[in-house]
Amino acid sequence: MQAHPHRRRAIAWRLLLAAAAFSLATFLLHYFDSVASTATSARPIIVPPRRRPVSTLRAIKAITIPDSGGQSPVEVEQAPAAILLPDWEVLVLLHPADQGIGSSNATCAFPGGSSSPARALGRLPSSSSSSGGRLAYTCVMPRPVRRRQPFPAPRLITGDADQVDSGSVEMLRWRGRLVYHAVALDGGDVLVFAKGVNQRQGVNRKDVRCVYYGINDGVQLGAVTSAQQVFRCPPPPSLSSSSSASAEVRVTLAVAGEDPVPSMATYSRPAAIPSPSNEKKVTICACTMVRDVAKFLREWVVYHAAVGVDRFFLYDNGSGDDLADQVGQLRSAGYDVSVQAWPWPKTQEAGFSYAAAAHRDSCEWMAFIDVDEFIVSPSWAKSRKPTPRMLRSLVAAVDPDVGQVTLGCKDFGPSGRTMHPQEGVTQGYTCRRRGEERHKSLVRLDAVHPSLLNSVHHFELRPEFRWERSGRARVNHYKYQAWDEFKVKFRRRVSTYVADWTDTVNPGSKDRTPGLGFSPVEPAGWPHKFCEVEDTLLRDLTRKWFGVGFTNNQLPPPHTTSSSS
Repeated sequence: MQAHPHRRRAIAWRLLLAAAAFSLATFLLHYFDSVASTATSARPIIVPPRRRPVSTLRAIKAITIPDSGGQSPVEVEQAPAAILLPDWEVLVLLHPADQGIGSSNATCAFPGGSSSPARALGRLPSSSSSSGGRLAYTCVMPRPVRRRQPFPAPRLITGDADQVDSGSVEMLRWRGRLVYHAVALDGGDVLVFAKGVNQRQGVNRKDVRCVYYGINDGVQLGAVTSAQQVFRCPPPPSLSSSSSASAEVRVTLAVAGEDPVPSMATYSRPAAIPSPSNEKKVTICACTMVRDVAKFLREWVVYHAAVGVDRFFLYDNGSGDDLADQVGQLRSAGYDVSVQAWPWPKTQEAGFSYAAAAHRDSCEWMAFIDVDEFIVSPSWAKSRKPTPRMLRSLVAAVDPDVGQVTLGCKDFGPSGRTMHPQEGVTQGYTCRRRGEERHKSLVRLDAVHPSLLNSVHHFELRPEFRWERSGRARVNHYKYQAWDEFKVKFRRRVSTYVADWTDTVNPGSKDRTPGLGFSPVEPAGWPHKFCEVEDTLLRDLTRKWFGVGFTNNQLPPPHTTSSSS
């Protein structure tokens, strides 16, 4: 049955009136938004963060920040201090002022009653030497919570506590763009670490602004440098004198024409009077990023200390083994070893950028090598004992304008081994590939470019400095170890720009293992692969200097020998 003509006309008129009303409402909405935006530019609304009990996380609050350069203001949000990492791992960060939370025994309590054990990772790098950085804990998100969207942030409980409040804030997620940390340097600049802003290696944005908010008037300032995940920012001028040094200030980044980057980073103003340091500047330090490599650490430290490394910096990427015990034993024996928590996945380049800036006043040169890499020279073969002059001579011989000494790598294979050699990697693996695939570096920290740009093991230098290749020494890289050790690499690689072993991309890359697929399945004949040259140089040296299986013996004091023959 067709509708009556009068009814059809009435329906048409109603539709026309509705469309007109919608158009008018849209116009008025845009008009008042424009007025509000103008008012906000003149008088920004700031909502400072409030300190809450340890058992709760900070709420998300929208605020608007003016731009000191005269551009439009931006709106940012205070981020919660919890983030969901890959593999359902949750990272929880606590303010350094929270007391009694240093225990390794804790619990992540989620809304709905689910919980999981939390493990302490240590304190993050901080601008303040007195209170230290935020405490980092990690736990696994329980399966029932994974079905809830959005994902709620947990509370961290270290003792008796009431039932979890179901109103917990949403967690950030480790995907897309994220500002994950910030720290002020002694010189005043602030390093802001962010993923996803510079999306490809070698392509770095120049239109990045640093945004501080949370106290007094927020401010935007242009980034001084932008390289990979590291952004060098000027300090906020509004905090230079009148603001409380203990106040928590949030920091993020904003790219021109885009929304600000989600952030969980805070800024702490360095102390007005730096605390005196008894740490003298040494000639050579070594820096590496570690995760569950405690059983390799003793051999690596004892050997390199004997040939000239004075100080060791370990950036811990979430180790769950007995790393702390091993470091404690080394320190008790007199070795200068320190550990810095660096829990963010696939951020090795950023961690090394921070290390190059943070340790500039305590180290003249830094060796950026892994714990399965050992520097050795054929000229040391006749030496009865190791001496610190061995490594120091490599850097002492270069001209003043040399900012980086590069060393070629020799990659060793399983050498017939089916399990980890008890005598250590230097004495257990003796067969290697003939060719040379990579190089590692000794870097003069004063020569590093302000951008801190690096490709993990070598750095961009200031224009007045140059590289020099050393033919006097090399790096033994015990890369392809017994299968049970090598397959651990499949969990995750630490470099930002190197694909994980399980990613089905770049099968022909030099970062891949020849003959190995994308799954942790042992290839046929693995124990005898990558064996083209029998090389016993370092095995024979360490046997002569330390004895067979020296890592199982009592720790020798560092630098005990001072002569060679």
